[in-house]
Amino acid sequence: MKKIIALTIFGLFVLTSISFAGSNVKGAVINKSNVKDAANIAIGEDNKANMGSVKIKNSSVKGAVINQSNVKNAANIAIGQGNKANMGTVNIEQSAVKGAVINKSNVKDAANISIGQGNTANMGSVNIRNSAVKGAVINQSNVKDAANIAIGQGNKANMGSVNIEKSAVKGAVINQSNVKDAANIAIGQGNKANMGSVNIEQSAVKGAVINKSNVKNAANIAIGQGNTANMGSVNINNSAVKGAVINQSNVKDAANIAIGKGNTANMGSVEIE
Repeated sequence: MKKIIALTIFGLFVLTSISFAGSNVKGAVINKSNVKDAANIAIGEDNKANMGSVKIKNSSVKGAVINQSNVKNAANIAIGQGNKANMGTVNIEQSAVKGAVINKSNVKDAANISIGQGNTANMGSVNIRNSAVKGAVINQSNVKDAANIAIGQGNKANMGSVNIEKSAVKGAVINQSNVKDAANIAIGQGNKANMGSVNIEQSAVKGAVINKSNVKNAANIAIGQGNTANMGSVNINNSAVKGAVINQSNVKDAANIAIGKGNTANMGSVEIE
């Protein structure tokens, strides 16, 4: 029998996470995590390391899902094959959310690294997959003095980003990210490194898509074959959007580099394909 929770749920913790599977939640799901001087590591095969994160799977949420994470002097690392490392992140999979999904993350002096094959490292991000959201999806991330790196094959490194895949969103999708003194790097084959970006793939959005990002003193690099590096960008692929698509980005003293074959580097951009 599914669990019925008629409360607002707060995650007030430093090194703990909350997870919902096969649940009905009537009320807001709020993750307020402060991670400092910490390491979150998944090494080997099919391992998961969660720190200050929220995971919602096969569930129904009637209320806002809010991630407020502060990450400082921390490392979030996934090494090997099929590993996942989540730090200060909200992951929604095969679920229905009736309410806004908001990511407010502050990442400073931190490293988010995914190395090997098919690994995923998420820091201060919101990931929505195979889900329905009736409400705005808002990403307000501040990334400073940080490195977001995906190396190997088919790895993903997400920092201060919102990723929507095979989902339906009825509401605005807004990216308000500030990236300063940071590096976002994808090296190898078929890797993706996302920093302060919104990525929508194979989804339907009924509402405006707005990108307001500020990038300063930063490097966004894709090297190898078929890699993608996104910084302060909105990327829409194989999706339907009913609403305005607006890009208001400020990029200063930054490098955006794609080297090799079939690589893509997007900085302060809106890409619709």
